[in-house]
Amino acid sequence: MNERSLEGKIALITGANRGIGRGIAEAFAREGAALTLMARDAALLNETAEALKRNGADVLAIPADVSDEKQVQEVFRQTMERFGRLDILVNNAGTFAGYGPIDEVTVELWDNIIAVNLRGPFLCTREAFRIMKRQRDGRIINIGSIASQRVRPNSAAYSTTKHGLWGLTQVTALEGRDHGISCGCLNPGNVRVEKRAGDTEPMMSVEDIAQAAVAMAALPPRVNMLEATVIVIDQPFLGRG
Repeated sequence: MNERSLEGKIALITGANRGIGRGIAEAFAREGAALTLMARDAALLNETAEALKRNGADVLAIPADVSDEKQVQEVFRQTMERFGRLDILVNNAGTFAGYGPIDEVTVELWDNIIAVNLRGPFLCTREAFRIMKRQRDGRIINIGSIASQRVRPNSAAYSTTKHGLWGLTQVTALEGRDHGISCGCLNPGNVRVEKRAGDTEPMMSVEDIAQAAVAMAALPPRVNMLEATVIVIDQPFLGRG
């Protein structure tokens, strides 16, 4: 029997209590990874963690806000205290809030989306980079969006953050290569998460995108998948405006 692809790896996943984050946590656990799960909703986070533990996973669940510097630092401190190293960071936490015409987007909505979708990945990347630099090994996976390449109307704040995340990915990969640190961006198309349950566009399952994340995470250390776009074949993307 082949060894599971992430056996012995320590992974930290943000926004891990639902949707894509939970799907990635479940997939990583099946492949043998030990996990730190981070999200704001403590009750839902603990429910996710307990479900994974019942299936034999080694899980540390820490309720925290990715946009709060001190809370992020505490999550990484506890991760190192528990596991002693960090092999994989998945920057998944994000928000869709704030869709609407650009002339109606409030500063408060703009700042909230920037805080969660861009400040959060920066704070987590910074902490992970410090650990991985000492280890001279590590992989960071940013969950972006096809919105970083093909924007839609009424998505000024969201699309801006996903463009920014692609920039952060490239800088992280560039600065990390001398230290054995890789960074890649996974851009999902339509995924059937809770908030899109009633959407009529073609959708992939959470498991579909989770398997793409596993493929990126399980690459040999010398190899990096800098960018991957995963879409449902018949969803609007190519040729859309």
